[in-house]
Amino acid sequence: MKITPLLLFALTTMGVLSAQERKLPVDTTVTTQHSVTVNGTNFAYTATTGTQPVWDKMGKPIAALHYTYYRRNSIKNRDERPILFSFNGGPGSGSVWMHLAYTGPRILKIDDEGYPVQPYGVKENPFSVLDVTDIVFINPANTGYSRTIPETGKEVDRDMFFGINADVKYLAEWMNTFITRNNRWRSPKYIIGESYGGTRVMGLSLALQNQQWMYLNGVIMVSPADYKVIRVGGPVSSALNLPYYTASAWYHKALPPALQSKDLMEILPESEEFTVNQLIPAIAKGGFIDAAERNAIAQKMAYYSGLAEKDILEHNLDVPTAFFWKNLMKERGGFTVGRLDSRYRGIDKQLSGERPDYNSEITSWLHSFTPAINYYLQEELGFKTDIKYNMFGPVRPWNNEDDTTRDDLRQAMAQNPYLNVLVQSGYYDGATTYFNAKYTMWQIDPSGRMKDRFEFKGYRSGHMMYLRREDLKKANDDLRNFILRTMTKGEPAKY
Repeated sequence: MKITPLLLFALTTMGVLSAQERKLPVDTTVTTQHSVTVNGTNFAYTATTGTQPVWDKMGKPIAALHYTYYRRNSIKNRDERPILFSFNGGPGSGSVWMHLAYTGPRILKIDDEGYPVQPYGVKENPFSVLDVTDIVFINPANTGYSRTIPETGKEVDRDMFFGINADVKYLAEWMNTFITRNNRWRSPKYIIGESYGGTRVMGLSLALQNQQWMYLNGVIMVSPADYKVIRVGGPVSSALNLPYYTASAWYHKALPPALQSKDLMEILPESEEFTVNQLIPAIAKGGFIDAAERNAIAQKMAYYSGLAEKDILEHNLDVPTAFFWKNLMKERGGFTVGRLDSRYRGIDKQLSGERPDYNSEITSWLHSFTPAINYYLQEELGFKTDIKYNMFGPVRPWNNEDDTTRDDLRQAMAQNPYLNVLVQSGYYDGATTYFNAKYTMWQIDPSGRMKDRFEFKGYRSGHMMYLRREDLKKANDDLRNFILRTMTKGEPAKY
């Protein structure tokens, strides 16, 4: 065939158009072999990363979810081997955070306190729970490499994905398919969710059980967001912040000497007791509180928070977290403190104000996580794509209506005597505070008849408590012990 200039132009144009079309494979896998040393023992493992579809009622793919699945090799009986499904939150966050910093076999190259270092990349995780459980890291729709798939000429039906109940429904169905494809129906099963992922796994506990007939041994909530408290406002929502203020002020040496001289674990029970027994009732009285009581409460709040008594009174005892982040260090170097981890400090344009200019902790984390996940998935795990990895994906508006997830978990636990719950929180987390997480745990089962199946663990760090090396070890040890303790080993499921 003779190549004319016109034909050459046409072929070149077609090639350019073809090259510009970015599509994620709907159903694909890439498998690689690796090894890791955990707690002094070296072992080999298989990493499988790829996509698995979400289907509509007619069996047409409407989304492709990207996941990474780690299996320890040389396991004689895979049926007795637990499997852990891991979700991050947002909503709209990829699974990168716990994948590359907490439970997986590789973690970020960061310093021992969690701050970025160059060159970017990953290293072995010597504390990973891969020694006792296989792990699946899942990116929900539009997060990470996962994408919704619109019909030609049509918009994606957002109601299928972007809301609490929709999110739980399609993810439960996806997990059923994954378990079937990978022959894991006989394995003990666990789900872990961070932040909004805490809401997600509470809902999934019942959806998996009652819609997919899949029973769990454990639900782990890491720095959980409970929308029954967060964004609701009122005396309880406001007062629950105070113990977090105490912890963060102690870290920055901003408390009165009588408190600052004590260890953190000595002073937090004091702050918690004051919060429950005095602060909540005081805020509940609103404008009708006695003036003497108002002043006494403000004085005690200043004592436990490091804030000025005047500022507390001017906020009518209801001090927003944003004001705390902006003003705690105003007279102590002029720094702001981080929202998700108040160990991090920032610098604003001006000292005065009601909230910081930016979140100092998230900018630090994106600094190290973004290059690491892109390098790791493409170069070490071999998943090649031009699709952008969404650290935070376009999932809003998000439908928060009809949130029954707290009671969903209670129902799942009541129906399944095997099901236990572990809550993990950082004391310096100002977004989903540790005392809010305790409160959520207390409220799940008002009868108290299942309270021996709940466990709370706190850490001297923030929202992603595992970034600090000391807490990385402790948190993985706590998770490992929880899994080993809740594997029933032939014990019947009955009351």
